[in-house]
Amino acid sequence: MRRLLLGVTLAVAAMAGQTEAQAVRIKDLVEVDGVRANDLVGYGLVVGLNGTGDGLRNAPFTEEIMQNILERLGVNVTGEQFRPRNVAAVFVTGRLPPFGRAGGQIDVTVSAIGDAKSLLGGTLIMTPLNAADGQIYAVAQGTVIAGGVEAEGDAGRVVQGVPTSGVIPAGARIEREVDFEFQDLSTLRLALREPDFTTAARIEAAINRAVGRRAANMTDAGTVSVDLLSTGASSPARAVVAIENLAVEPQRRARVVVDQRSGTIVMGEDVRISRVAVSQGNLTLRIQEAPIVVQPNPFAEGETIAVPRTEADIVEEPGIGLAEVPGGTSLSEVIAGLNALGVSPRDMIDILKSIKAAGALHAEFVVM
Repeated sequence: MRRLLLGVTLAVAAMAGQTEAQAVRIKDLVEVDGVRANDLVGYGLVVGLNGTGDGLRNAPFTEEIMQNILERLGVNVTGEQFRPRNVAAVFVTGRLPPFGRAGGQIDVTVSAIGDAKSLLGGTLIMTPLNAADGQIYAVAQGTVIAGGVEAEGDAGRVVQGVPTSGVIPAGARIEREVDFEFQDLSTLRLALREPDFTTAARIEAAINRAVGRRAANMTDAGTVSVDLLSTGASSPARAVVAIENLAVEPQRRARVVVDQRSGTIVMGEDVRISRVAVSQGNLTLRIQEAPIVVQPNPFAEGETIAVPRTEADIVEEPGIGLAEVPGGTSLSEVIAGLNALGVSPRDMIDILKSIKAAGALHAEFVVM
């Protein structure tokens, strides 16, 4: 099955290499400087669990936050000893989207930080969410939707998924807006997600061609600056609308990505191999323990002992003989040939590593 998956993956990669590069919208290649999300985090309490909460002896912080919440609600619990199993301390995380306005709602993720077994059926109590500046930007509350299931008996327990983590869709309400006046910008900076000089130059040319004057200027491989006054747009937002849908043919570095767990290989169309010779073989080491039990004769003194016996064997399995790959060959052709010879995915990845180490693989090699 792994070899079949690898063959399908290689076929898709080879077909992609034979097609011409497609034009991509600028909005899919860049991020507008200043238009970004902000991460939020808070510390709260989930209640209503069916005996699957924190053990307060192992998680004293749960008892502390529970006391604080009860005291804010007017309940004095100072000096009281309580050991409920239906509460759990959690971290609450979310992302404040760009231009998020007060009153809007965002999704949040809830994750247990103590020894709670499950958050299924729990309810998050009002939890403030802070940004990196320490200010509260949202408040979260609601029923947790956990993504796992757990079953337990007297002598066994089974868990599927992660029941100690869940989400609350639209579970937080924005209380504070980020102070960013987008309409006051005079220069718009476009940040490329994958910096490349050729792609940046093509974006610059496409924008200048669309507005009919030199409004865009490539600052470096990752930045293109746009003078909003030269675009003739009435506002920065309308300038972005006019720019982001322009089509550009991007350029990317040659790259090979391999996943050792699934045996998947993905490559770009520009990957090339220099002239190189390849030889591959497998050595298999087998070790088997077969101890012999020795007993004394009847009515004789002595004790039963086990005498160790080990069988070791080294077998060399047939592999690929010395083969020469001519210069300028594409990687898709080399891997297609190895796949036709029945080379296993793991051996194929090892061959690619060796070709890269020899300096014959002209591409970035990424191993996952």
